[in-house]
Amino acid sequence: MTAVTKTTGSGTYGDGVAVVTVTYSPGRTLERFIETLAKSTTRQLRVVLADNGSTDGTPELAAERDGVVLVRMGENLGYGAAANKVVFGLDDSVGWVVVANPDLEWGSDALDRLLEATERWPAAATFGPLITDPHGAVYPSARSLPTLGSGIGHALFARLWPANPWTRAYRQEDVEPAERTTGWLSGSCLLLRREAFEAVQGFDPRYFMYFEDVDLGDRLGRAGWLNVYVPSAQVMHVGGHATTRVSRRMLATHHASAYRYLTDRYPGSCWKPILAAVRLGLAVRLRMASRAPDPHTTTAVARDLR
Repeated sequence: MTAVTKTTGSGTYGDGVAVVTVTYSPGRTLERFIETLAKSTTRQLRVVLADNGSTDGTPELAAERDGVVLVRMGENLGYGAAANKVVFGLDDSVGWVVVANPDLEWGSDALDRLLEATERWPAAATFGPLITDPHGAVYPSARSLPTLGSGIGHALFARLWPANPWTRAYRQEDVEPAERTTGWLSGSCLLLRREAFEAVQGFDPRYFMYFEDVDLGDRLGRAGWLNVYVPSAQVMHVGGHATTRVSRRMLATHHASAYRYLTDRYPGSCWKPILAAVRLGLAVRLRMASRAPDPHTTTAVARDLR
């Protein structure tokens, strides 16, 4: 691959690749993440585990592998803040950074295909693969940026009326799975141009979890960069071990992040009545989901609202 050197106010970056995964008692999925990652590229990698306070011992076990480093955050900083801490501490030889969940399994040559796409899109900051679930269903990981109108329509009708026009437009469900630009890409697996990521100060740490990827895609776009979907690269999202155990709390975090995103984009007193209605609606949704006897139900609600 052609070497890439970028000069910015924060230094000169080489063409090295680092993979950062944020761990929080990830369970056995982390082992498969590392094993399949090795088959996804011919490039030499460094893998950094940004650990937010795991208690299951799996990050320590993974760090015994060659090329895997464990960095303890000291507390649970949240997804974006933990990723930032590691990325900003990498040496200048690293110009490309993958930020990915530890519950992914990489497809053959997936990372190489993402890296190849960087040559075709020199103005792009993020590159995202096609993501499937264990049953082969494709997750809509390349989406339009939510507006107040589309966000309300999607949140209200996604589960009751899955084919509603707001959800279909937001998820870009009618768009062919071809390589293209998009509003934002799922943060569960992102290849980042480090120059661009650091130019916008990385993930906004105010988002503890959820919507940090939507916010990043929006801010990168405003700064003149592109977000590119690369479906020739494929990964499988097995499902969150840690988030399943605390799914109700994660659903509350999701709603808080969604509200923060909208309030950031719609400041001013004229929007306050509408935003107040949105907040009330999110509270009702959370209460309804919290009554579900099965924790997997609330996880599904969070997924659908995304």
